[in-house]
Amino acid sequence: MKQTLMLLFALLLSCSVQAQDNKKFDPEKFDTEQQQFITREAGLSEQESAKFFPLFREMKHKQRALYDSQRKLGFKKPADDKACEQAIRQHDKIDVELKQIQQTYHNKFLTVMPASKLYDVLRAEERFYRQQLRSWGGGPRPNRPKGTKREHTR
Repeated sequence: MKQTLMLLFALLLSCSVQAQDNKKFDPEKFDTEQQQFITREAGLSEQESAKFFPLFREMKHKQRALYDSQRKLGFKKPADDKACEQAIRQHDKIDVELKQIQQTYHNKFLTVMPASKLYDVLRAEERFYRQQLRSWGGGPRPNRPKGTKREHTR
């Protein structure tokens, strides 16, 4: 019985690895698709796109560096309460830095386009991420009846 389960697990693992090899993440393709989606959905002109996207990529680059450092904090649980507290505080500090970067760049974006257009850009970015997550995760989420709340299980 154990051997059968181990064989089944190994087979599933190898299929999963093989499927992942066929669908490797291409950051350049992702960025290109994101730019095209945002440009189309927000109705950006060529001039607006030319001014906006260099700033946008600059912001994302800075945020990615912070996300990487935040992710490293989450790999291992610290050994004692003091170290856990330090990790929590560091995580919070990074969250604040991320918001500060976002606020700074939103102000820069407002110098290259009107607020109504930036609002459309930010909404388009959210829709793009949701669309990508659905495509990676196997489709749309089931609809919940109005007025019901999502249950959180941990």
